[in-house]
Amino acid sequence: MTEKTTDYGRLCVGEKEELFARAVALTAAQQARATSKNFTLALTGGLTPLEWYDWCVRTRALPPALLAATHFTVSDERHVPLVSEESNFGHAARRLLDPLAVPSEQRHPWPVRLSPSEAAEAYRRAWAALVGPGRAYDVCFLGLGDDAHTASIFPGSPLLSAGSSDFFVALDTSKGPRLTITPAGLRACDLIIIKTLGPAKAPALKRIFSGPYDPLKTPAQILKTCAARVVWLVDKAAAKDI
Repeated sequence: MTEKTTDYGRLCVGEKEELFARAVALTAAQQARATSKNFTLALTGGLTPLEWYDWCVRTRALPPALLAATHFTVSDERHVPLVSEESNFGHAARRLLDPLAVPSEQRHPWPVRLSPSEAAEAYRRAWAALVGPGRAYDVCFLGLGDDAHTASIFPGSPLLSAGSSDFFVALDTSKGPRLTITPAGLRACDLIIIKTLGPAKAPALKRIFSGPYDPLKTPAQILKTCAARVVWLVDKAAAKDI
């Protein structure tokens, strides 16, 4: 694995399974030094997380102490029932939390039974009660879309220009209603980990790391504002142009 410091965080390039192992090691290390009573881990959507869930279950990679101490959620969500194949938390439950027997009291899905705006408000209140004011997640996992979006912050999103101070909001997007962490929320995370695999992600990564700074067109560039707490886990195919 190779590593270098960039304006957008630490960039680690390696093979898939060593990147998966690094994600576990980073999370465990963060949990070991956490000072808050409730350690929180926000998972994310996409195909790479599904592979990581399966790998974690198959290899028993998550340490028992980490599993026992962690409260799980997702950094963004579609406004669909948890049983839906489109639900990020639903996938996490079926592929990771259920096989590892994570108790229900350590699971914190967005309350999608409510309307989007009510769900975001209820999630904000519940999260503040769990972790205290002014904090988002101890560890936030993110993915990267082919259009360089991350979480549910898409090109042209009002979150990129409105300067909302809320950590979590509901949005109407071209892909339907979404519930998501905001740029302000990302800046309130202790560690952000982006796992990005495959040649299809190479153009987006090139735009982020080598293109002009324009978060309205390249949303993941917002991570520059908290780069000291960001780690990119990227395979060689995705990193070929950076």
